[in-house]
Amino acid sequence: MNVPFRVNNCSIERTLDIVGEKWTFLVLREAFSGVRRFADMQAITGAPRQVLSARLARLVDEGLLRKEPYREPGQRQRDEYRLTEKGRDLYPLLVALMHWGDKYLADEEGPPVLLTHRDCGAPIEQHFRCAEGHEVAGPREVTSLPGPGAELQSGELGAESGSLRDQRSPVRARP
Repeated sequence: MNVPFRVNNCSIERTLDIVGEKWTFLVLREAFSGVRRFADMQAITGAPRQVLSARLARLVDEGLLRKEPYREPGQRQRDEYRLTEKGRDLYPLLVALMHWGDKYLADEEGPPVLLTHRDCGAPIEQHFRCAEGHEVAGPREVTSLPGPGAELQSGELGAESGSLRDQRSPVRARP
């Protein structure tokens, strides 16, 4: 394998351990749309009751959603599910997935949903910029560097210490 370095503590892998499943993304999609109640999420997503219950519990356990009790008149107390800051931080990821699907999987007529800026009505676009404000067009314009918490996989150059804190050689992203 011709890769410059691999880490044991990959942030992408850790994130996918939490959100990398279809029903989880659909629950998050609905939460971002303002759906808060179990029955409404089940009706909209079509998720089996047990699956939805497990996904909501995991998202609460991981701190992406929080429960807030409510009671309809004459009914028992139930919980609404509201996004936390940690959950709201996933919004750009969901929008990126939607835009990818719009580009490669939409019907001939176009995307099924348009996202617009509430204040001016213009379509939402996503862009990568570096900290200096330069637009980054794609992976060929990105250099991967070991982060301060990088833990090399065994067998990699410099992995004797288990971390890359002392080695900061640039690694080009592969397209």
